[in-house]
Amino acid sequence: MNNEDWIKNLRTQLERQKGQKEQIQKSITDTVQTGKEKKRSLRQHEQAREIIREVGLKTQQQLSFHISDITSLALEAVFNDPYQLVVEFVQRRNKTECDLYFERDGKRVDPLSASGGGAVDVASFALRIASWSMQRPKSRSVMILDEPLRFLSGDHQEKASVMIKEISKKLGIQFIIVTHEPILTSYADKVFETKIKKGVTEVL
Repeated sequence: MNNEDWIKNLRTQLERQKGQKEQIQKSITDTVQTGKEKKRSLRQHEQAREIIREVGLKTQQQLSFHISDITSLALEAVFNDPYQLVVEFVQRRNKTECDLYFERDGKRVDPLSASGGGAVDVASFALRIASWSMQRPKSRSVMILDEPLRFLSGDHQEKASVMIKEISKKLGIQFIIVTHEPILTSYADKVFETKIKKGVTEVL
């Protein structure tokens, strides 16, 4: 191979290597740019996730206060030594769940195991009121209650009946109540007595 051919081959190799170098540099530049865009997108996602988390926490705090406050007030209106309702939001299986407890003198109990069940009756009623009050827009101001005081002892039924009556007046809610309790019936604005004849309910 003469000098001219050698120089020609060398120039060809240099041009090939130059092209490869340019491709590598372009690939590096593209990779760096893609990395920057992904980092920017990741930061935006992390910021959005943090905002959503903060909003979720604030919402949970507001719900917790609203629910526990209304329910605890209802329990105080009926019982001399009432429980306080505690509302806690917890993460289970990547889902947010709400736990409800009764608390008194620093001790927590499962509402379903609370003695007598009367506290659960009052709390259940108050939870329905709390839920209704948070609706936007509100649904019709009518609630149907089936034996709402079934487990409440007689000495507490009068206080609970007064509470239901006051809530009806102040919030403008009409309660349609099915009950066998004479005390609760005595606080009704209108009473319809029914009985079953041959499997058919009749209004007397």
